[in-house]
Amino acid sequence: MKVMVIVKATDQSEAGAPPSQELLAAMGKYNEELAEAGILLSGDGLKPSAQGARVRFSGDRREVTDGPFAETKELIAGFWLWRVESMDEAIAWVKRCPNPMPGDSEIEIRPVFEADDFAPSDPTGELRAAEARLQARLDAQSTV
Repeated sequence: MKVMVIVKATDQSEAGAPPSQELLAAMGKYNEELAEAGILLSGDGLKPSAQGARVRFSGDRREVTDGPFAETKELIAGFWLWRVESMDEAIAWVKRCPNPMPGDSEIEIRPVFEADDFAPSDPTGELRAAEARLQARLDAQSTV
């Protein structure tokens, strides 16, 4: 299964405070362990929401709101994409993670929808085949 591991933002991450050298080193070591275990697909830290934007959809209308955004507890400071055998395995790996923030922090784990999840809506398999072709193309691009 594929999961997104979401590092929740804090007031410090939203203020743009850079991580310490010690935290960068610990996270680098952790990322190496994830890669060696073969579960790390991707991951990055995100800049503060002050440098971002949101686009709200309402019918044909699009409304853009520039950051920063008020509810820090609902914001994301970083993420990983992992391929794991189970949610239990993902939880076990998150428990090994260095605390990603100087104070209290939270990491959320969410399963990613995969093509087979939509099988009941795709009886011919055409949509799943198209998804597989797209994934193969993306995989080829990531090795370049």
